[in-house]
Amino acid sequence: MTTAPLLKKPSSRSPATATHGRRAARLRRSVREHLTAYGFLCAAVVVFALFSWWPIVRNVLLAFQDVNFATGSTWTGLSNFEKLFADPLLATAWRNTAVFTAYALVLGFFVPFLTAVLLNEFRHARAYFRVLVYLPVMLPPVVVALMWKWFYDPGPGLLNEVLRTLHLPTSAWLDSSSTSLVSLVIVSTWANMGTATLIYLAALQTIPGELYEAAELDGAGLWQRLRHVTVPQTRFVLLVLLLLQIVATMQVFTEPYVMTGGGPDDSTVTVMFLVYRYAFVYNDFGTASALSLLLLLVLAAFSALYLRLTRTKEG
Repeated sequence: MTTAPLLKKPSSRSPATATHGRRAARLRRSVREHLTAYGFLCAAVVVFALFSWWPIVRNVLLAFQDVNFATGSTWTGLSNFEKLFADPLLATAWRNTAVFTAYALVLGFFVPFLTAVLLNEFRHARAYFRVLVYLPVMLPPVVVALMWKWFYDPGPGLLNEVLRTLHLPTSAWLDSSSTSLVSLVIVSTWANMGTATLIYLAALQTIPGELYEAAELDGAGLWQRLRHVTVPQTRFVLLVLLLLQIVATMQVFTEPYVMTGGGPDDSTVTVMFLVYRYAFVYNDFGTASALSLLLLLVLAAFSALYLRLTRTKEG
């Protein structure tokens, strides 16, 4: 006696429902697998929002208030900006900052790149020279400023002692309004060039050696190889670091604060140093916030214009 095979009960779920269920199951499985990563990501976002975004929002609010942390702040509209633009030192601070940035681009942009090109040509002791170039970055900025302040001392300072030994005229360095800003640029370049040099060096090492070999076979010298091979192959890194350096040098504060105090004759008063004066010398946090907001808007506008122009040129 044979029995008929049992027939399977047809499923009541439609293909669309089954597909949706499989997708939901995969999503739940993916969330479980990446839950730890999402937790770390959320923590990072919270910390970044608390210590980066919220201070920016708080600064914008303070720019339109008469700040009093004891009794509470009151809204004053644009009065902080009116007070700021009435200060004759504002134009001096912007001019000094612009001059400092221009000097820093001449030294701080080309010197690290040329140093990286030179290090890339070394075949021996390359790691030693990399550490030597990067060593100033590892020093605290205040320590660097105090050390160079002694170097620039017009009396027993190291630089003037060297000049006396070579029977050359000495200089007042930080005590002269004609040399003080350039002296600060030299300190800033020496202290910060290590990072840019290593980034340039990493970019140079990604250039295929065949390009240099082909250029040498065509009779290209060092300058021709640098112009037609090195610069085009590292153009993206050059453009990005140029923008970052301009943004950083526009916010210079440590060197003027530690080495000159804004002098002599306000020749080293920068925008950030003026912000410090308003906040912690004049106890006017509203005007200090207004100047900080103004600097933020200038840098944001410049960055947007720079990125727009570079994208247009690359296109």
